[in-house]
Amino acid sequence: MTLIETRNVTKKFGSFLALDDISLSIGDGELVSIVGPNGAGKTTLVNLLTGQLAPTFGEVYFKGRNIAGVGPVGLAERGMARTFQLVQIFPELTVAETIAIAVATQQTKQWRMFASLTRDAAICERVETVADIFGLRARLPTPSRFLSQGEKKLLDVASAFALRPEVILLDEPTSGVSTAQKHDVMKTLIAAAKTAGVKSIIIVEHDMDLVAAYSHRIIALTEGRVLADLPPAAFFADPHIIATVVGKRRAH
Repeated sequence: MTLIETRNVTKKFGSFLALDDISLSIGDGELVSIVGPNGAGKTTLVNLLTGQLAPTFGEVYFKGRNIAGVGPVGLAERGMARTFQLVQIFPELTVAETIAIAVATQQTKQWRMFASLTRDAAICERVETVADIFGLRARLPTPSRFLSQGEKKLLDVASAFALRPEVILLDEPTSGVSTAQKHDVMKTLIAAAKTAGVKSIIIVEHDMDLVAAYSHRIIALTEGRVLADLPPAAFFADPHIIATVVGKRRAH
């Protein structure tokens, strides 16, 4: 089943053509990586896919509904969540409080104080469930500033998972994480998605080793157009694609 689809999407900023006639679809059960050199149009495409921008021409659909410009809150209500390259957490809040805010948002509960969130039985139960999925149960009382960078990444994504999304878009999910931790973070994210019932994952990623290891499909952009939409084996077998995306042949 197709979950996300763009039809002949073009995006201009004044006279600048950021995206040119992009048509793609992402289905149930897929992990799709979006790659490309700087300036290729990745951020603009992601902002269109997540309803933060409306296309100049063309349509963007999520579960068959046009989502152009609906914004992150409206999109979360429809079942899509997004994380950002820069971790979006508050350093003084505990892990429990950070996840609780997302849970309260998903449950459309009103709250005035962080303390009231952690006394709500239904919210506490959901917070503990999400923390367990991401291996953060022992860190629930810990202020976020004391987490490792890998743990901060997991907390950021855990907050998005608390919204119960069907599709999640991860923007550079391992940026700032040590090389030794990157695969652990990715494995945790994928296992968590499966446990939480997420149907599709979209990743914007520069690390080609991670892209090769975890993607079902790779969509490469260059100069605002789709250069390739291929499974990893075919993608990495094409020297022209690799030269365009990363500037050199990927080492094996």
